[in-house]
Amino acid sequence: MRVDVLGPLTIAAGPRVREITQAKVGAILAVLALSPGAPVSSTRLIEEVWSGKPVRDARNTLQANVKRLRRIVGAVTGRRGDELIRTVGGGYLLRLPARQIDARAFAELADQGAGLAGRDPARAAHLLRAALELWRGPALLGLRDVPLCRLEAAFLDERRLGAREDLISARLALGEHRELIAELTRLTAAHPERDRFGEQLMLALYRAGRQTEALNVFHGIRRRLAAESGLEPGRGIRRLHQAILAQDDRVLAVPPAC
Repeated sequence: MRVDVLGPLTIAAGPRVREITQAKVGAILAVLALSPGAPVSSTRLIEEVWSGKPVRDARNTLQANVKRLRRIVGAVTGRRGDELIRTVGGGYLLRLPARQIDARAFAELADQGAGLAGRDPARAAHLLRAALELWRGPALLGLRDVPLCRLEAAFLDERRLGAREDLISARLALGEHRELIAELTRLTAAHPERDRFGEQLMLALYRAGRQTEALNVFHGIRRRLAAESGLEPGRGIRRLHQAILAQDDRVLAVPPAC
């Protein structure tokens, strides 16, 4: 079985895929999936799933929803639901390897790719693309009223942007600056708070022979920050700005064609 949370919550086994649309059943599965291999107490599940709101006969209500979840799991996997959603002490455990939760698989691939970016950009780009391809929409879609899901979704969204930045760095190292300009223009507009996209856009423009446009990106970022917060751009983007002005090939040289 696989549980996917990078988009609508689904469970899958081979070609069989089932989206979990029942709110409380989905919330229980999501909380268990965010702690694979570790038991979650009934008390914690009740607090998360009902967001601290009082619920009549809470434990029996939880048990009824776990029973529904087990039926769905059994229908998708062809196995007994209680083999995978196990009762452990005073709570429940999702008996599933972490790698079969797409959020964990994403983090593993993204970490591997980021670690290789400086040494093997082609391999890094392959791993980072594979990580980003696991996403089917906003993380934990429809479950952000569950406190744990809301926190985890924010963390995963940040990791997704970081992986996108790492992939672009790897592609720049492979000499794909011209292909990246349009994408980076969109990303810089959509995420003006992230200096790294702006820095990458400046580098791509400069390497494509568009030095004036690269400098204009910096000045636009500088004006926006001054108007919004009175701050200067970050050290990295300021250093790149100076390198462009100096035409410093040690920083700006286009990588050799592969």
